[in-house]
Amino acid sequence: MAVYALQNALIFPPVQMAEPDGLLAMGGDLSVERLLLAYKSGIFPWYDGDIPLWWSPDPRFVLFPPDLRVSKSMQQLLKKNTFQFTVNACFSEVIHHCKNIKRDNQHGTWITDEVESAYARLHALGYAHSAEAWIDGKLAGGLYGIRLGKVFFGESMFSLVSNASKYAFIKYTQQLQQEGVLLIDCQVYTPHLESLGATMIPRQQFIDALRRLI
Repeated sequence: MAVYALQNALIFPPVQMAEPDGLLAMGGDLSVERLLLAYKSGIFPWYDGDIPLWWSPDPRFVLFPPDLRVSKSMQQLLKKNTFQFTVNACFSEVIHHCKNIKRDNQHGTWITDEVESAYARLHALGYAHSAEAWIDGKLAGGLYGIRLGKVFFGESMFSLVSNASKYAFIKYTQQLQQEGVLLIDCQVYTPHLESLGATMIPRQQFIDALRRLI
């Protein structure tokens, strides 16, 4: 299949047209309207150089909040309140750390300056959210993503202190469940998120869930 080249029109091709690796389209912009349409359609952006690439992998990696798994070691950290947990306390710092953190086996980052600005706009409008873990008054780790209806689309996380991002993820998942969120999109497989209970589901099941929950 050919990769669809986005023009100015605010449309995406059907997700069934995606390549086997999930690549669906390229180009376009990161306007609020296009990003919201993408998430509602089961599509998310990753950058390759200066060009936005739009993805909809099959299967999709997700977490159903009741399936969250908390290891005994993390249970102890939670019980001791090792970190202080907040939501939306410093969104700009969280995404900036996600952009600049060094990751194993990864060169560079998909979070460009344009991405950082786009998600800051989404945050100002109430769509993008961050969760933070603090220790001794200093930011230790966190994550950010998009919330639409009863779905949270996780985008990226970082840790400056061991277990900080995992702590923030667990606490935020528990909070989202209390607030009625039924699905957390983890996008693509990672062993880290699998250990927390995330699982693969068919893309069509994911799209059907979005239609019900957003």
